[in-house]
Amino acid sequence: MCDQERLANWARSGISRRTFGAGALAGTAAACTSMEPTSEDAAENIIMRSTVSFATPDGTMDGEFFHPSDGTHPSVIFWPDIAGIRPAKRLMAIRLAEAGHAVLLANPYYRDVSGQQFEDFADFAGNGGWDRVKPWRARFDHETIQRDNASCAAWLQEQAAVEPNRGVGVQGYCMTGSFAVLGPWSEDMISAGASFHGGGLVRDGDYSPHRLLQDDGHYLIAISQDDDAKQPEAKTALRTAAQDVNNRTEIEVYPADHGWCVPDSPAYDQEQAERAWARLLVLYKEAL
Repeated sequence: MCDQERLANWARSGISRRTFGAGALAGTAAACTSMEPTSEDAAENIIMRSTVSFATPDGTMDGEFFHPSDGTHPSVIFWPDIAGIRPAKRLMAIRLAEAGHAVLLANPYYRDVSGQQFEDFADFAGNGGWDRVKPWRARFDHETIQRDNASCAAWLQEQAAVEPNRGVGVQGYCMTGSFAVLGPWSEDMISAGASFHGGGLVRDGDYSPHRLLQDDGHYLIAISQDDDAKQPEAKTALRTAAQDVNNRTEIEVYPADHGWCVPDSPAYDQEQAERAWARLLVLYKEAL
C-alpha cells in the first residue's frame, strides 16, 4: 500500500476537499461526479471523471478524463511515470482540472495492457514492476510517442469540455518526460510541454528529444539534482538547443531527487513539488 497519509496531506495542501472524497485517494472506481458538494457555491467546482478509450494508429488508447463540470477549458495530455495510472496520478490530474483544465490521464502502455496495473509506486517497485513494464516500454520510440500525442490531442479537441481553437499542453514524468518534448509540434496541435525529472532528454542520435525542440514550442524542463549529477552536460545541451531555435524554454535543476513531484514517490519533496507545480500553471497560462 502507498503512504496514504502522504497522499492525504498532499491533497489537502493542493486540492479543495469539497471537490472529491476518499475514493480518489483509495483509487476506487467511484467517479468524482458521485461526490456531493458541501455547500451551494461548491457545485460549480465539481470535477467530472470518466474512463475513456479511442482509436490510435497502433490500437485503442485508454485513459481517464477529468474536467470541471461547467464550461470549456484548455486541454492537457497527462502522461504518468513508469508505474502508470494509479491514485497518485489521479490526484494530480484532479488538481490540474480544478485549476481549470480538461485533463486526459493517458495510459502509455495501452498497446499491451489497459487501466491501472499498480496501486502505487511501492507496489510497482516491490512486486516486479521493472521487469513487467520492460517489454511495454520497448515499444516506445520518437515516432510512436508522436503518434500517441497526436491521437490524444485530436481526441481532446473533439470533447465538449475542451475550449476550441487552443493549443494542447502535454506533461510527463520520469519515463514520459520526453513525451512532453516530442510533439507533434509540426501539426500545430501541441503548444506547451512540461517535463519533470524526465529521462532520456539528451541522448545519442538525430532523434534525441533535445534535438527536436521546436521554435514555436513553449517548454518547462525541470531536472532533479541527482539526474543532473549523473549527466551534468544534459542541461547545457538542452539550453543550447533551445537557444538555437529561439523558443520559450525554462530549464532548471531543482534541489530535489528524481521523482520529487509525485506524491507516492519515495523521493517526494512537497516544497519543491509545489514550486514545480506553480511553474507548470504559469506555463499553461502563457501558452494555452
